[in-house]
Amino acid sequence: MQAIGIIGLLAIAACWVPQTIETIRAKQTHIKLSFLLLYSLGNLLLTVYAVIIGDVVFVLLNAFAMAMSLVNLFYMVFPKAFI
Repeated sequence: MQAIGIIGLLAIAACWVPQTIETIRAKQTHIKLSFLLLYSLGNLLLTVYAVIIGDVVFVLLNAFAMAMSLVNLFYMVFPKAFI
């Protein structure tokens, strides 16, 4: 069963990677701010929940997705940053 979760993790992670690479290259993003804020908050809460219940796949998925959304949020707030 855990293999199904890992495949799902990889599929969702794969969706964020091209967008985040494009955001870093362009040093800006066109994703809506409200989406990034809600997505990041949702991932934070789901990560905490996954830690509490002890689901490693769920922790990794949500932590990675949150990191990718936070990179995009960073460039939304600080366009043309030098990072």
